[in-house]
Amino acid sequence: MTDGKSHGGIDAGGTTFKCGLADEDGTLVETRRIPVTTLEETITACLDWFTPHARSGGLATFGIASFGPIDIDPSSPAYGTIIGSAKSGWSGTNLHARFGDAFGLPVAIDTDVNGALLAEMTRGAARGCTSAAYVTIGTGIGAGLFANGGFLGRPSHPEFGHIALRRHPADHDFESVCPFHPDCLEGLASVRALRARAGDPEHLSAEHPVWDIAADYLAQAARTLTLTLRPQRIVLGGGLMLAPHLIARVRAAYDQQMGDYLDSAPSGDLITTPGLGDDAGLFGAILLGQQNAR
Repeated sequence: MTDGKSHGGIDAGGTTFKCGLADEDGTLVETRRIPVTTLEETITACLDWFTPHARSGGLATFGIASFGPIDIDPSSPAYGTIIGSAKSGWSGTNLHARFGDAFGLPVAIDTDVNGALLAEMTRGAARGCTSAAYVTIGTGIGAGLFANGGFLGRPSHPEFGHIALRRHPADHDFESVCPFHPDCLEGLASVRALRARAGDPEHLSAEHPVWDIAADYLAQAARTLTLTLRPQRIVLGGGLMLAPHLIARVRAAYDQQMGDYLDSAPSGDLITTPGLGDDAGLFGAILLGQQNAR
């Protein structure tokens, strides 16, 4: 590490806040997972873990890749503030102020998916690509999109999890878990949605029919990204993609839906899981802090 200092970051997800410290080369040297409970309990636990490093002068940079919607415009007075979140008690929370005031450091804020995409394009499955998308499928669904030299949606961010979908033939009676939309990607294909249909996805057999429903919806999302953004890589991450059999189902459903249109982009090369695994968002948060300090 430079002068013995480390670079901190938080991948602030809907279920877990993943905290980490990395050395100058980007190697994780210490991590901690903090379950999301109440606002104050969660943030206090994070502050308690990082504060000894900040007080000793050992923390050089800090970044947060957070669930949203969140204000990510550095010129905004509300920069770093969670806005309109479906997560009870979190709307109006200014992560930039809470952590910046505690550490006495500039704190970089972006979405969890932009952070994960940054990491995947820097050292993961989208390395070398000039355009890419990262879709996280967890408690909620979101996407980071990169093209033409930067993240799309600036000074705000996409809300890709709420695009409308065509219902799977076996899924017409399911009630969306999204409180806003009856037909959106998050409401039909998130971990919460699968749990509402069939129970905890971790305990479902690979033969359970709900996986075909999920694959169809995720393939529709990939199809939409392909036909609008034309990315070189679509990275599907988040808790649901930890099911090892799901990526092949998504690719097969995507190929069927595309019907040999744009056959120059086979799904095996286009759609993948994260090269950095479950740490993509944490690596991204740390990179955000490092870039902010340059």
